[in-house]
Amino acid sequence: MYGYYFDPTYLLVLIGAVLCIAASSMVNSTYQKYSRVRARSGITGAEAAQRILQMSGINDVQIQHVSGELTDHYDPSKKVLRLSDTVYDSRSVAAIGVAAHECGHALQHKEGYFPLKFRSTLVPAANIGSKLGLPIVILGLVLGIGFDLPGGGYFSLAQIGIWVFSLAVLFQIVTLPVEFNASHRALKMLGSYGIMTGDEVDDCKRVLGAAALTYVAAAASSILQLLRLVILSGNRRRND
Repeated sequence: MYGYYFDPTYLLVLIGAVLCIAASSMVNSTYQKYSRVRARSGITGAEAAQRILQMSGINDVQIQHVSGELTDHYDPSKKVLRLSDTVYDSRSVAAIGVAAHECGHALQHKEGYFPLKFRSTLVPAANIGSKLGLPIVILGLVLGIGFDLPGGGYFSLAQIGIWVFSLAVLFQIVTLPVEFNASHRALKMLGSYGIMTGDEVDDCKRVLGAAALTYVAAAASSILQLLRLVILSGNRRRND
């Protein structure tokens, strides 16, 4: 039995939180560093995105300005590429790298990249899993609610919550190849389209590499949280 004031499984949550904080700090510091480096081409993030889309044969995607910092994203359902305040009008290496990354998602969409399509189909289920999974598990553990199966056996409410939360974890895992692939496409296009020189592409690689760590940390944090829920559920069954 755990101590009254201390649950050892909280260490898993703590590790996940530390990973996310460290990754966020790294991406912010890396972005700030290269946001002060002006691209030799002198074009803005929006202009770079427009050029990449045109040279990639993508003519049905709109580029829009969205408020915030690093809120950039590509919306496949509306075919809209949204660039944040720090990217849209900026002429920095970092801004162009981020804009190119979002163009990478647009190219994935055009080519029917399977992980992107799979992630899109997971969005509704992942939203349910992230919002309801943990509360269902906690309710199941506190109340000890379960169901007898027709063929024998027992299935607890906590187990149902774990499966629901797993949908959110799966979404985080599927996100990894989508983001890594978009960055790979971005770096390749920046070089081959003549938008950046070799050393600038290397700088963009550092920016996008740091950004990728945030997705890795988020996935790791979700997996650790899922492991914690599985441990708590197992302990509850043994104590019943």
